[in-house]
Amino acid sequence: MMMMSNRMKPAWLEGLMAETFFGGCGVHENRRKNEKNVFCLFCCLSICPHCLPSHRSHPLLQVRRYVYHDVVRLGDLEKLIDCSYIQPYTINSAKVIFLNQRPQSRSCKDSANNCFTCDRILQDPFHFCSLSCKVNHLVDQGEDLSAILYRIDESDFAFSQFEGLRMDSSEIIDDEGQITPSSILENPLQYRGSSCSSDIMGSSGTAHEPKVLKKKEKNGFLQGNFFSLSSRRKGSPHRAPLS
Repeated sequence: MMMMSNRMKPAWLEGLMAETFFGGCGVHENRRKNEKNVFCLFCCLSICPHCLPSHRSHPLLQVRRYVYHDVVRLGDLEKLIDCSYIQPYTINSAKVIFLNQRPQSRSCKDSANNCFTCDRILQDPFHFCSLSCKVNHLVDQGEDLSAILYRIDESDFAFSQFEGLRMDSSEIIDDEGQITPSSILENPLQYRGSSCSSDIMGSSGTAHEPKVLKKKEKNGFLQGNFFSLSSRRKGSPHRAPLS
């Protein structure tokens, strides 16, 4: 595939940032486990696991999810485009990049370091919070995108990387039809409070594990915090005095 020699976005990049992932596949709408979590770099569209055989000879990129937003492993994305100055996040021991900017409750312009495009607070030395923020900033500045694009090596995105994943395997989707950590990087905690703070991200961009609360017993008390009446030690019986 030839790289674009001007500031226009190549078709695969435009499609990757614009496609909708993790919805049901229209082609396989009657099949189970039909969430679209793979992007075909040749056809520039999102596909589901059932579509993979039809794209056997095409370069394929797996898309994952974190807190309801699409992410791609940094190791995969940096083979396609220069990801420098995009803030990565370490989730489940994997570094990932958000594909698009995320909604914010208010502006963070007063912070020391903000995304050049959407003003989200970032850690030094990063300038962008997502792939789209970097690409759109360069386009707006009239920069030549060919300087950050790499020629696609199809062997890096071969169909063989998906051959070990069966349609009924938990490696793709579990029995309840939900994406598992191998293809979705989901933290059950949502962002809380202001979007200007790293609500669930540590100082290194690492997602914290949610706190585990003690499970309540059926009677509404926390285990170990009450005494059962049935376990109370009974005293010796006393007989009434003889008259």
